Parts: sequence; structure tokens; C-alpha cells
Amino acid sequence: MADDKEIKALLQLLDDPNDEVFEHVSENILKQGENIIPELEKVWEKSLNAILQERIENLIQEIQFSSTQKQLKEWKESGAVDLLKAAYLIAKYQYPDLKYNDIIEAFNKIKRDAWLEINNNLTALEKTRILNHILFQVHKFSGNSSNFFAPQNSYINHVFDTKKGNPLTLGIIYISLAQELNIPIYGVSMPRNFILAYIDEYNIHDPYKDDVLFYINPYNNGKVLGEREIDYFLKQQKIESKKSYYSPCSNIEIIKKLILNLIYSYEKLGYPEKVNDMKKLFNIVN
Repeated sequence: MADDKEIKALLQLLDDPNDEVFEHVSENILKQGENIIPELEKVWEKSLNAILQERIENLIQEIQFSSTQKQLKEWKESGAVDLLKAAYLIAKYQYPDLKYNDIIEAFNKIKRDAWLEINNNLTALEKTRILNHILFQVHKFSGNSSNFFAPQNSYINHVFDTKKGNPLTLGIIYISLAQELNIPIYGVSMPRNFILAYIDEYNIHDPYKDDVLFYINPYNNGKVLGEREIDYFLKQQKIESKKSYYSPCSNIEIIKKLILNLIYSYEKLGYPEKVNDMKKLFNIVN
């Protein structure tokens, strides 16, 4: 990071009418990363120049987006372990001031309630019933069927706030909750749907290959399903059956699906810039 003098000099040149000067200045400002944002905000507040304010807004957006890209890349390269963290990074695109702590606080309230009820003597079905009770009855989460394709349904902070989401975001909360409580529940990526699989924990070597005891539909209050229901769904949708539609998928697959949802939502709404940004995020995890 440049020293205070250099930063002051850069900020003073931000309203230079010469495009080449401005380009050189913005390049240097972008290199400073998120630390320079408070300084940019101060200049914005003091200025009455609309062009300068717009330049600053664009720079802040660019800095925040490149930081999100960098963090998503780090998440993937460090093993893609924390699903909630990745969902938060995707939400940070639309809500740049969002703090991870806000997500964790909301999540921990649910986790505390579930932790008090769960113990190791319960069967898989009993544990699932408790998770369902905590998520869908105590905390009142539900599927947003009236506005299914709205991009907000794919932003995890919005889902925590409104208690309404799509199969994917509700599934991400469900999986994160289960795994925090050492319950082997994983996502299953199907075309046009997303469900969860409860793995046989007594036969667990590799969760992505092992026996599924049953499936859970996070979009329908955690309804328990068997293979027959998946067969029926695929037949109904005229989709050829594949083994992967019955088996747990990786966290990266889940986040790819989340980003594809947003690409679809923004295409429907006619936001080409947001579609392009989402494609950049998709390329990072793909």
C-alpha cells in the first residue's frame, strides 16, 4: 500500500479532465485494494462534482468486486470447505458492505437451538425431524414460491433476513447446520432442482460415494424422500437418469449452481453487466 502522501496526491488527481491522467490514477488506486475505500468515501462526501463522484463510485465497486473474486479464488484453492463462507462471498457482490460476522451471527442462533435438541442416541430420521423443526417451525424458513426467480433468493443474507429462499440457499443453510452438528448431510445437484442426502454414517469412507439412507427436500420443509420420488421427478421432467442425480456433490458444485441461478435471474431481468460479473465468478469456481 502506498504511503499517505502518495494516496493524497492520487486522490487530488481524481478529477483531472485528461483521460490518460485519470486512467493512470485509477490504475494506482485499484492496486491499493479495499484499504483505500474509506479515503475515497471521504473525497466523495466533500465533493460537489457529479463526474468525480461517479468516478469514485465506479472505483469503489471495482475494488470491492476484485476483492470478492480474490477471496472466492482463495476459498476454492484452500479446499472449498466452508459452504456458508462461499455463499457469503457471492452475496457480497450485491451487498458489498456485508460482513461475514452478520451471517455467522444469524446462523449461530439457529445452531444453538438445534444443538440443544440433538444427541448421538437419536436415529438419522429423528435428527432430521429435529433439524426440520428448528429450521422450518421455530425459525420459520420457507421456500419463496411467489417470487421464485428473484435474484434475492440466491443471496444468503437476504434469506436469513426474510426467512425465504430457493432450494439452493435453504439447502446451504441446512447442510451447514447439519455438518456443524456432525450430521452427514450433503447436497445433491439435480437438473432444475436441489435436494439433500443423508449418508449412512456407519458406512462412511467417502461421503461422495457412500450409501444414501434417504433424501431431504429443503424447499418443502425438509420432507424426507426415497429414490422412487427422484425417479418420478426425473421422469416427469423428461430428464434421463444419471448416477450423479442420486449422489452427493461437492461444495464447489453447489456454489457453481448458485452462481448459475443468479446468471439466469439477471438474464431474465435484463442486466447484462451483472450477468458478465456472475460469469467471472463462475469461471473462478469452474
